[in-house]
This record gives sequence, structure tokens and C-alpha cells, in this order.
Amino acid sequence: MFTWWDNITKWLVYTVMGFAQSSPWASALQFFLFDTVKIFILLGVIIFAITYLRSYFPPEKTKAMLAKRKGSTFIGHILAALLGIVTPFCSCSAVPLFIGFVEAGIPLGITFTYLIAAPMVNEVALGMLWLLFGWKIALVYIISGEVIAIVSGMILGRMKLERHVEEAVFNMKVGVNCECAPKQSDRVCDAWTFTLDLIKKIWIYVAIGIGIGGLMHGWVPANALAQYAGKDNPFAVFIAVLIGIPLYSNAAGVIPLVSELTRAGVAMGTALAFMMAVTALSLPEAILLRKVLKPRLLAIFIGIVGLGIVFTGYLFNLIM
Repeated sequence: MFTWWDNITKWLVYTVMGFAQSSPWASALQFFLFDTVKIFILLGVIIFAITYLRSYFPPEKTKAMLAKRKGSTFIGHILAALLGIVTPFCSCSAVPLFIGFVEAGIPLGITFTYLIAAPMVNEVALGMLWLLFGWKIALVYIISGEVIAIVSGMILGRMKLERHVEEAVFNMKVGVNCECAPKQSDRVCDAWTFTLDLIKKIWIYVAIGIGIGGLMHGWVPANALAQYAGKDNPFAVFIAVLIGIPLYSNAAGVIPLVSELTRAGVAMGTALAFMMAVTALSLPEAILLRKVLKPRLLAIFIGIVGLGIVFTGYLFNLIM
């Protein structure tokens, strides 16, 4: 798809700039130029398409759909996990969504299933994984993320932890959005505006991810990390998750790094676990959730999700 740009970047680096073919700096620069344009083109197309589609699933509609299923817990968990894929979510929306779900009487376990699935199974990351790694890796990502969300939500629900939700949550009200259906032209305009705004916000994370990937591409030989983070290292997935939890990056910024980690010998399950830890258990989200969850419940939430990611990483290292 991007062979034309690969040829142009090689011509620029090796012919116009005169770098030697064996130069690590040249390899890193060519990788950075190639991946920057490729990633941002893919980002623009994917974000626009997904933003347009998810305009049909505003938060109020999501809350209403889950509220209808609150009497059927298992179906509610599945629906919450599926809705998490297609509905908008970022760390800044965690608190109002949580409050809205509690206000609607949605069980705590189902609420957590949604809050786990929405950031973990990131629709932009899903689209980019499909295009960069193929449909099998994308399918592994979506299935594992959904299973983690459902199982974690069911465990949290059975633990009866409502008393560890901040009391103020039950007295809060969230605003009601207008349920008027927008025109098609408005959906397209809003999707285009959102795409530009989001790229403006995340471009630095994407550039940093590509930059780190470029340095790895230039200096880290293929299979160089296999002895440390390959399938044979029993601690690789656990360490990757521990490193990923405190980090904060948009999923689009992590994927170029995931690509280079796998090229350098890191097992795919380990790389996916790292990406999930960064996107599902980011530090900003934990700080915001502390406003509605008491420390014990927040720690249990992070611990259960983290263990789920670790288990999934090891499982897919065995089968892939």
C-alpha cells in the first residue's frame, strides 16, 4: 500500500542526503520518515470513519441500552463489552460515565466491564493493528480485550464492592444530552472536526512512539530482545505489564513501538500485553477514577485487570 512512499524515503535518505546504506542513523531516519506519513494517513482515515460510525452511539444511548439489561447480568456484561468497542471513551470521560451509569441503576460489575472494554479495545488501535499486522492479530486483540473486560467485570460485581464507591457519587447528577438525531452533513462535519482535533492532541505521542521505534530499528538487530522478552522468558509478560501500567500514551503512539518490539524479538503476546496495560490502566485514568472510587476498590480494579492482561499475554505467547 505504501511502497511508493518507502521508495521515496529511501531515495531522500540514501541518494539526496547521501547516507551510507550501513548507517544506523540512516536506517532510523528512513524508518521515521516512512512510518510518520504512513501512520498519520492511517490515523486520519480510521479516526474519521470510526467517529462517523460511533456518532450513532452517544453516551446517553449507551447508558439506556445497559440500563435495560441490568436485570440480566451475564447479557449485560456482554453488551457492555461490545458497546465499549464502538462508543467514545477517554480518561477524561471516565468519571461522568461512571456517575451516569450509577445514576441509571446499572450494576457496578457491568459498569466496570464497560469502563475496562472502552479504553482497552481501542477502535483506532484495532483498525491500525488490522492494517499493520493482519486480521489474525487484530482478532486476538479484540477477543482478549473483551474477555478480560467481561471476566473482570463479573468478578468485581460478585465481590459486592458498592460500599467502596465514594458516597458523593450516589448524590451526583450528570447532564442529559440532546437526543435529537443529527443530520448526515452534521455527522460528517463533526467527524472531520473531531479527527483534526484528536490528531492535534495526540501527534506528539505518535511522533515519540515512531521516534523510539526508529531508534530501535536503526540500532537494535532483529531478535535482539528475544532472550529477554521472548516466549522462553517466564517473567517477560509480567514485567511488560508492570512497565506499561504507569505509562500514559495514546494507543496510536504505542503501536509503532509494538511493531518494533516484535521485530526485535519480543513475543506478540508480551507486546500486546504491554499495549493493553498502557491503554487500559493509564495513570491519568486512575487519578480521575480516584474521585469516584475509594482506594481499596481502585486497587482491586487495577489488580484484577492487570492480572487479566498478564494471563492473556502468557496465553497468546503459548498459542501464537
